[in-house]
Amino acid sequence: QVQLVESGGGLVQAGGSLRLSCAASGSIFGIDAMGWYRQAPGKQRELVATIRTGGSTNYADSVKGRFTISKDNAKNTVYLQMNSLKPEDTAVYYCNLNRRLYTGLYAYWGQGTQVTVSS
Repeated sequence: QVQLVESGGGLVQAGGSLRLSCAASGSIFGIDAMGWYRQAPGKQRELVATIRTGGSTNYADSVKGRFTISKDNAKNTVYLQMNSLKPEDTAVYYCNLNRRLYTGLYAYWGQGTQVTVSS
């Protein structure tokens, strides 16, 4: 199994910054990608940013230029640097890890960390 432990959420004023971390442990072979998703109250969970094993990244249009995803392979940790935060970034942020095995693609989720941006 895979365990994902997130940290770094909190309350920040608009225009401020936060950095989220997600440490993976357990059966972490066959990783295809890691990433961050978020879910605001009353809304569906949406992609924020992903990073593939090879290093390629993908961002939601709403965060391009403000958020940066990165990873430390030695620590099995993915980060999300969030700058110029806006109230609409308020959500629970979930870490995601996808494993590609011969039996298929498997997704794992962290417990979520709250990010609140005040205006």
